Amino acid sequence: MSETKQIANLKKLAQNIRDKLGTVDDINMKNYYLLFAYNGTGKTRLSVEFKNLGKIQSNEKTTRDTLYYNAFTEDLFYWDNDLEADTDRRLYFNKNSRFFDGLRDLEMDTRIRGFLQIHADFDFKINYNDGYISFSKTIKTKNTEETITGIKVSRGEENLFVWCFFLAIVQLVKDEALSYDWVKYIYIDDPISSLDDNNVVALACQLSELLKDCRVKTVISTHHTLFFNVIYNELKKEKMASRFLSFDKGTGKYIVKNTGDTPFFHHIALLKELKKVADSGKIYTYHFNILRNILEKTAAFHGFNDFSACIKREDGELDDVIFARMTNLLSHGNHSIFNPVEMVEDNKEIFKEILNRFLENYKFNDNLFTE
Repeated sequence: MSETKQIANLKKLAQNIRDKLGTVDDINMKNYYLLFAYNGTGKTRLSVEFKNLGKIQSNEKTTRDTLYYNAFTEDLFYWDNDLEADTDRRLYFNKNSRFFDGLRDLEMDTRIRGFLQIHADFDFKINYNDGYISFSKTIKTKNTEETITGIKVSRGEENLFVWCFFLAIVQLVKDEALSYDWVKYIYIDDPISSLDDNNVVALACQLSELLKDCRVKTVISTHHTLFFNVIYNELKKEKMASRFLSFDKGTGKYIVKNTGDTPFFHHIALLKELKKVADSGKIYTYHFNILRNILEKTAAFHGFNDFSACIKREDGELDDVIFARMTNLLSHGNHSIFNPVEMVEDNKEIFKEILNRFLENYKFNDNLFTE
């Protein structure tokens, strides 16, 4: 059902989202609110407005109801860069933030490691007394194995660690840990903005699985079309609202539109990602699975019995049969999105040719594939 609203400001939009979600006991309300908006629209400011609406000041004490992840969450962590001999590097965290309540008693090392090991090859140790994390990495050679401690991980690895830290806390919320019984809403704003795109699918699937059957209501906002698409398809069978947010400079109002199951957030998002990886050359085995999925849905839409009709040329080349067989073969392997394997060069060329044929046969706006 088409639904478009004009909202005066972000505070009113935040309240509108809260009303849509209701509380845990409102059986007619939504459990998830998924929001797509381009950068600069105000997603991070919206997350702050949503959080602030949950603040209650009484008897010189402030209570909150929202656990949130946004750009400010990463600011709770900072490096000690004033080091002698550039050793023993430490990532400190703000112990005074409620974000870190009761960590020592909740075995956070083990919980974080369970999420982190899917994506990274470094390890860590949390010093709860002094409020810092130290990192290490094991280097393996043919005959030896050496663990290097006190390393400074890259910016991307640091962001990935902070994200997995947050996921571990969400798990505690889901498990109804007493330290987080104040959480009534979870608000996640653009976790993809500072993470490796190769992990987008894995991260989205991991997050969706974690959020299922969670007692609290959740808002997820993003500018990343593939991330939006995966979250939407993973949670669409749940009680979810899906919206597109834009800002009308003429009226100064925010426009919120019901996305429905629109092609832009499904096939176009996937095609943009496939074109991007094809141009970059960083093509992984699971990308063939995504390509086949698009071909099959397009064939069904146009009434063809087989997806191979979508990659045929009018002159009926022998390559038509070969490419159809290769797509069948390469898209039926057990290609894990959590442990992506890069294609060999010959298969990359086949992938590019099949994708290009599809884009030639079914003309899309070229502007969709340019940044």
